[in-house]
Amino acid sequence: MKVIATYNLKGGVGKTAAAVNLSWLAAAAGQRTLLWDLDAQGAASFYLRVKPRLAGGAAELIDKRRNLARAIRATDFDRLDLVPADFSYRNLDLELSDHKKSTRRLGKLIAEVADDYDLVFLDCAPSMSVVSENVFNMADVLLVPLIPTHLSLRAFDQLVRFRETHTDGGAELLPFFSMVDRRKRLHRELIIAFAREHPEVLRSFVPYASAVEQMGEHRAPVNVYADASSGGRAFRALWQALAERLGIAPAP
Repeated sequence: MKVIATYNLKGGVGKTAAAVNLSWLAAAAGQRTLLWDLDAQGAASFYLRVKPRLAGGAAELIDKRRNLARAIRATDFDRLDLVPADFSYRNLDLELSDHKKSTRRLGKLIAEVADDYDLVFLDCAPSMSVVSENVFNMADVLLVPLIPTHLSLRAFDQLVRFRETHTDGGAELLPFFSMVDRRKRLHRELIIAFAREHPEVLRSFVPYASAVEQMGEHRAPVNVYADASSGGRAFRALWQALAERLGIAPAP
């Protein structure tokens, strides 16, 4: 089982869209896939038509009075399951801090379902916190969406420094660009300059596209309702690039 976290300390960069669409494409490619919505806002749960509610809340899960398997819900799509968000996740840092080895506790929960899934995607809230340290320690890959702006790239540098000083996790950092408008010279220039300094960046990017914005209207992954759109094609290319890095079969 491999764990992929869509993570950025900056909000509004396309983390949830990436988590939902890539987890759907992974499942469509035959991978037994679990998506854990770790954001109290519950956007991933909303997109997948699952009520953002966890019986007993975060406390029962962290205290291990409820195992992760009991929190998993099926989605409308084959091979794609979801651990829904819960509003109590807003206190997840506090719940974790009350326990020994607080930066490893979420990883132990994931380990309980390791035999049931090939891939686990984590849709993470924008923060630098105890939850972040858990994510860094348990993820194999940190998939980092970046908007081609100076502030977004600055946030990436902050993430790199935080990860180096606050965790011993060996997660591979895989940035990619999101909400790209190729008509803008600044977008083009920043992408080229970043790729020159960061060879690890995925060469597939997600454009600023209406089909992606319509996820809230359709409450479904882009490829379900607009597979041939620029957004649908972009997520397929991004999945293929990610699958190649992970050494698994890409989507057909």
